[in-house]
Amino acid sequence: MSNVTTQEEQSRPVFPFTAIVGQEEMKLALILNVIDPKIGGVMIMGDRGTGKSTTVRALVDLLPEIQVVANDPFNSDPQDPELMSQDVRERVQANETLEVASRKITMVDLPLGATEDRVCGTIDIEKALTEGVKAFEPGLLAKANRGILYVDEVNLLDDHLVDVLLDSAASGWNTVEREGISISHPARFILVGSGNPEEGELRPQLLDRFGMHAQIGTVKEPNLRVQIVEQRSQFDESPAEFRSTYLVSQQELTNQISAARARLKDVTINYDLRVKISQICSELDVDGLRGDIVTNRASIALTAFEGRTEVTEQDIFRIIPLCLRHRLRKDPLATIDSGDRVLEVFKRVFGYEE
Repeated sequence: MSNVTTQEEQSRPVFPFTAIVGQEEMKLALILNVIDPKIGGVMIMGDRGTGKSTTVRALVDLLPEIQVVANDPFNSDPQDPELMSQDVRERVQANETLEVASRKITMVDLPLGATEDRVCGTIDIEKALTEGVKAFEPGLLAKANRGILYVDEVNLLDDHLVDVLLDSAASGWNTVEREGISISHPARFILVGSGNPEEGELRPQLLDRFGMHAQIGTVKEPNLRVQIVEQRSQFDESPAEFRSTYLVSQQELTNQISAARARLKDVTINYDLRVKISQICSELDVDGLRGDIVTNRASIALTAFEGRTEVTEQDIFRIIPLCLRHRLRKDPLATIDSGDRVLEVFKRVFGYEE
């Protein structure tokens, strides 16, 4: 196992997550989604060259290990029937002993030109008719089950494909139908999209399906810019050496994420805070209840990440712009950033003096 990782690192080394300077909002949103995948993914919008793809790909190193059924193309969970493929479920019902393996949470890149067959998988009709078996060639959604699906330039992706992705992300299942043959498999993944606002906005109903929305801009501070350029040069010259200097901090963050995942179920958020979250969503005229649900989940994940078990007002203050800003109705005449609008209402509801 370790040998494989070494070969991967030699072929395509990844910039260490803990070495990334700035962009705290994006890093926090990604970490919280790894802690609680039910938050519903992240949409990262920002200028070109701000490290969006670098940061998402750097996340791979931090991902904790999960238990999977060995040699199963869907990363089936050996314990949870909801996360098992049909084949594994039938084996469990037949009281077969499953071989279990540990594997790092996978991250799958969705190329821009991907076809629906490549994403969803294909059914081999000829084999099905001649041999009488359901011959299914799994796609990217199968590979991404219980992992992360990353779509760079999501605003350039074909609308039909975006709909397919969001439907799978929401339902947790992918169904492929062809010539009267239907195959379903679990497809629970964290959807991470990135894009540049100059290349077009996402439709509001698609944007709403992303749990969190991180906005990032170009670093303005000259000293920080110099630090980023130096780091990049060092990494390009000697990736292995550069990565080795961040081994300890990377491992510490991985441990922190694993501990937070285990702590999630112990975190509580009192009724008064939940009412205030819903009051903020109501005053901002947020459609539906996704905003309320995501804000609750993200504040619980943040509390777990910081090693606590009781959500505070400050936790909500830190994450609520990321959970609600993309759900506000666009006002072309507005002079205030949508995230600032969220915080204004937060301060009013929580009784802070301006």
